[in-house]
Amino acid sequence: MRNILLTISYDGTNFCGWQRQDQAGKNVRTVQGEIEAALEKIHKAHIDLHGSGRTDSGVHARAQAANFFTPIDSIPEEKFVIALNSFLPNDVRIMSSKVVPDNFNARFSATSRTYRYFLHCGLSPLASEMPFVWALHRRPDLNRLNDMASRLFGETDCATFAAAGDQSLSTNRYIEKAVFYPDGEKIVFEITANAFLWKMVRSLTGSFVHFEKMGLTGDDFEEILSSRDRKKAGPTAPPQGLFLWSINFDGLRRHV
Repeated sequence: MRNILLTISYDGTNFCGWQRQDQAGKNVRTVQGEIEAALEKIHKAHIDLHGSGRTDSGVHARAQAANFFTPIDSIPEEKFVIALNSFLPNDVRIMSSKVVPDNFNARFSATSRTYRYFLHCGLSPLASEMPFVWALHRRPDLNRLNDMASRLFGETDCATFAAAGDQSLSTNRYIEKAVFYPDGEKIVFEITANAFLWKMVRSLTGSFVHFEKMGLTGDDFEEILSSRDRKKAGPTAPPQGLFLWSINFDGLRRHV
């Protein structure tokens, strides 16, 4: 029995998120469900896939990570890329596959996750870009955005930016990086943390853009953050601009 780690990219446009949803009588398309269906075709039995994080409907991934156990020893570890991709739709691609220790779990072994949110600031994105950016039709003040984002560092109570219904036992997260930077006609928001609350990155992005337009400062943002009051957050950014960018397994393991 081998433990196989997959690196996965997907276009989340036509998915109801990452996590398999077992709803009687309803055909709910998820990324986990598609990959488990491909694994079942190879193994002739159901195989559980363990992801490093859950992305919501419409959110994309450049490098999601997930692992599964296989009793098949005739497929070389790297060949699961070809084997799985042959059964997967074009909006899900396995990018790499390798053997990891038996005690490895893509969720619990991850030490940090990085997301990137893409904001288009020109008159209009290309048609091909529309499913992957939030079109603002204006260029926000980068210095003001980063003044606010800089207040997100270290152990932070993020309750203000948790979506209603989040079931996390704690709203504290350890944030390693939060920065906006220019990329041609786009601005990218990149954030790295040990883990994220439900819709936290989209809530932060929408709030930053809203607060910048209102003329708020980093001190104002810090006060809103400290309030732990969800009603003080701004609008939640749309899902299509968000990418799960990378998963790190080499850092310091912090609380979940």
